[in-house]
Parts: sequence; C-alpha cells; structure tokens
Amino acid sequence: MKLDNSQDLLALSRTEPNARKRLRLLAISHFLDGKNRTQIALNLKVSRRSVNNWVSRYLADGVEGLESKKAQGRPCPLSIKQREQLFDYIDKQSRSSQGGRLTGETIRLYIAEQFQITYHPNAIYKLLHLLGFSWITSRSKHPKQSQAAQDAFKKTAN
Repeated sequence: MKLDNSQDLLALSRTEPNARKRLRLLAISHFLDGKNRTQIALNLKVSRRSVNNWVSRYLADGVEGLESKKAQGRPCPLSIKQREQLFDYIDKQSRSSQGGRLTGETIRLYIAEQFQITYHPNAIYKLLHLLGFSWITSRSKHPKQSQAAQDAFKKTAN
C-alpha cells in the first residue's frame, strides 16, 4: 500500500506501536513534504544512509517496505530430522524409570556421539529452548521408589 499524502503517513505514524517503524514513517512523511534526505536525517538524528534505504524501500514496496525484517542469525547445525531424534531421546530419558538425571553435558555428549556435531555447553540450553524443553529438569524416578510407602508416609501424623 502506497500512501502519497504526507498527512496520512503522519497519522499512521501516531498510531504505530513500533518505535522504529514510527521513525521510518516520519521520515517518509518528511520526504513527501519535499524535504531532502539530508535534512530529514538531521531532523530525526539518524544517518542519511538509513533515510536513503527507507525512501528506496518505500518507493519500491510502499508502507509494507518499511516493516522490520527478522534477524537471520546462524542456522541450527542440526537438521530437522536430527532435532526430532534428539527430542525423542530427551523425552524418553526424562520419562525413564531407570534413575539418574539428564544434564546438559549428557545431551552435549549424545549430540557429539550421534551426529558428530560439537556444541558449546551454553548452546545446549538454547537448543533445549528451541525444542520446547526447559533447562530446569525434573529428576527421574528412582528404580526402588515405592508409591505405597510414600502414601503411607503421607498418612502419618506429624
């Protein structure tokens, strides 16, 4: 959508909750009022290059061109299939009644052994978050644990 009236853009900028997009809308509003890009940059206290980019994106794509782009970042070294396998392993181990506790180091070693990919210990917890797990893990049940003994203990008076 392309708005050719600076007043429409100014009104749109007043209702915009995102501060960065609001600044872009203001710049385009000034541009449509006939101000040059250097003046706009000085008034808004941004670089002239940013104003040039915003104006170019507006002229090419309209108001949609002023949307913030998602930051790319480094892609996950594990493929989707590997992540599914890791998810199944973690889920199975956390529900296991064999005892023990699943730690970040255990998961890191599993990934290195199964997929030949090394992770930094801090990155394991980010990966767990990506998979939908919390870094705070529960302990698995001890193999000698007795539910009847626990219920009997709860019934005793303090």
